[in-house]
Amino acid sequence: MDFEVVKKQALDFRQELLTRKEQLQVDFSWYPYDTMANIFHLDAMLTGERRNLFEQVAGGTVADIGAADGDFAFFLEQRLGCSVDLIDNAPTNFNGVRGAHRMREELGSNVQIHEVDLDTQFRLPRDHYDLVFFLGILYHLKNPYYVLEELAKRVDRLVVSTRIAQLSPDHETKFAHLPVAYLLHPTEANNDSTNFWIFSEAGLRRIFDRTGWAIEDYVSVGATEGSDPAHADRDERAFALLRSTRR
Repeated sequence: MDFEVVKKQALDFRQELLTRKEQLQVDFSWYPYDTMANIFHLDAMLTGERRNLFEQVAGGTVADIGAADGDFAFFLEQRLGCSVDLIDNAPTNFNGVRGAHRMREELGSNVQIHEVDLDTQFRLPRDHYDLVFFLGILYHLKNPYYVLEELAKRVDRLVVSTRIAQLSPDHETKFAHLPVAYLLHPTEANNDSTNFWIFSEAGLRRIFDRTGWAIEDYVSVGATEGSDPAHADRDERAFALLRSTRR
């Protein structure tokens, strides 16, 4: 299954979901960001035989953690035949997971929706996953080390994205080469108190290694020169495909 075919399927499915959302009458707001656009970042990240990632996982056991309205989770089920768990936390989900539940009903989907707080001593719904998507969640966690370590025990491969930074917010300190993380003030980035740790690239690579993950593919997008943890116009995102070394 060529990645270009998968990308086209994803974009066609995105349009189908947009059309359905426009037609549905709901008493909540849909998640406002285009989660299916992550397919473009995966296109930029995946190289060599790993461009067959979706073919390798088709029909397998997958989870989408921090799934917003579940667009990507439903795509994995409806177009690739995966057995999918959608995992999110209602108090921090944009619409309390109502969007995911409504779309599951609309699509006649068998995706299982689980409400899990990753900032607790959590348990995943299954003991093993072939692949987990973990996009845009890491910097929202109070204890990213614990979460990554727990996932490494139960997940073969992980697709992760998170915000990273090269400079301090005042641009006086360069730290891209240091294995560090910057702890945000509650209002410092997008006035969002659920933003916590912004890693340097070196810090991100270090925590992957320390928690049981090997990097198979990696790319950064956005403000790839002069990024910082706080300003919207200096937002850099890292995308990585990881393989567990604990399984």
